[in-house]
Amino acid sequence: MNGPEHYRAAERLLSQASHEDIAGNPVSRHGMPIRHETHAGLIARADVHARLAQVAAQVLAQPLAGDPDSRGYDGEDWGEWMEAIHSTVKPTTTEEN
Repeated sequence: MNGPEHYRAAERLLSQASHEDIAGNPVSRHGMPIRHETHAGLIARADVHARLAQVAAQVLAQPLAGDPDSRGYDGEDWGEWMEAIHSTVKPTTTEEN
C-alpha cells in the first residue's frame, strides 16, 4: 500500500468503528452489535494505517537532497523512502483447506 491508500484504509476502518447504539455500545453500520474486541481491533488497525500515511506524508514534505536548506534525507535514503512510499504491495492470501 502507498501513503494515500493507507490514509483511505484508516478512514474506512474508523468509519466502521464510529457507530454506537443508544447506550454507547459499538454497533455495525447496520445497527448490529459488535464485540468490544472487534471495535478495539478496528481502531488499532486504523491507527497503524494512519501512522503509515503520516510517515509517507512527512517524507514527501522533506526538501530534496542536495538543497542547501535541506534538513531531509541524503540521496540514498531519499530513493529508498520514495520506493517504500510509492510501493503498492498487495496483501498476501493463503489458501486454507
